[in-house]
Amino acid sequence: MSVKRIKVVKLKVIKNKKGNLSKYLSKKDKYFSLFGETYFTEIKKNMVKGWNYHEKCTCLISVIYGKVKFTFADQIDKKKRNITIGKKNFSLIVLPPKVWFKFTSLEGTSIIVNTINKVHSLNEVKKILIK
Repeated sequence: MSVKRIKVVKLKVIKNKKGNLSKYLSKKDKYFSLFGETYFTEIKKNMVKGWNYHEKCTCLISVIYGKVKFTFADQIDKKKRNITIGKKNFSLIVLPPKVWFKFTSLEGTSIIVNTINKVHSLNEVKKILIK
């Protein structure tokens, strides 16, 4: 896969004086195919998590709190692409399989939501830990 195949979709925010409603995902969305599982990742400011690589899973990633810079690569030491998303530009990253990625929180503690199209399996994911 190529980092060129990563898509960024602007998500809908419905303003409300008591608190906004942010729409993350619908089964009607053309980029949604199957539901495997959803998980939330918390990451503290200036911390880096990754590199991660899914052999078969498509990831639908958004930042529900904070601001996060994602770095994507076909191979870790090759061409990279950076995408930053957060509350001010509420978006969804559609990440196809076979792309390495890592992420860094740029504000306080950030929370990332990731919905994958298969149930997570240790046989399907590769990780290279960053210290």
